[in-house]
Amino acid sequence: MSLDKNAFEKPTNKLLAALPASDYQRLIPHMKLVPLSNQQVLYQKGQPIAQVYFPNKAVVSIVTTMENGSTAEVGLVSNEGMVGMPVILGNNTTITTAFVQIPDTGMQIDADILKSEFNRGTALQSVLLHYVQRVYTQIVQESACNNFHPVEERLARWLLTVSDRLESKEFPLTQEFISQMLGVNSTGVTEAASTLSQAGIIAYHRGQIKILNREALKKISCECYQIIED
Repeated sequence: MSLDKNAFEKPTNKLLAALPASDYQRLIPHMKLVPLSNQQVLYQKGQPIAQVYFPNKAVVSIVTTMENGSTAEVGLVSNEGMVGMPVILGNNTTITTAFVQIPDTGMQIDADILKSEFNRGTALQSVLLHYVQRVYTQIVQESACNNFHPVEERLARWLLTVSDRLESKEFPLTQEFISQMLGVNSTGVTEAASTLSQAGIIAYHRGQIKILNREALKKISCECYQIIED
């Protein structure tokens, strides 16, 4: 992708935007603005992570895969975070796979360079460690959510999360994909989505979901949404 100076001067990604000018300027020569296409794999389970990505408006799913091929989402990353967190934690391999769920663009940087900058102990390290803490909180809460809350509440929570990341009430998602991300069968997702649609809370047509009543969706969502967002 051709260089877009505005993308570097005013970063869309919130982690990059949170950095002091000196830390951010040091990263700029090493970063590329790249397209993140639908279903693009950014890193693979068991393989070294070569690049780290700071998404702009793309949404990336972090998934774990069972021996039978079934998958479940264990993380969701957009403009609030980074893809490739194991790199700063001392290991550039992981048991998860990251792929693009909703396409857009992101800032790409070599994993070795980011790790070297992180080890300087500057504000970059502090910002990224705060992000790690947030992700840990999210994983713990969603693990409990998947055990205790019904599909309809989990679907509402997940749709709100995607909407927040995209800063949009409308986005492309198939029910089959949602069922994979929630780790439930497609029948359960279809029934939950149908209930929300009949209540006039969401509209669903040909892989496109639109939130019609956000406040009603928040009331249906389990408490995990607000805990994670707080």
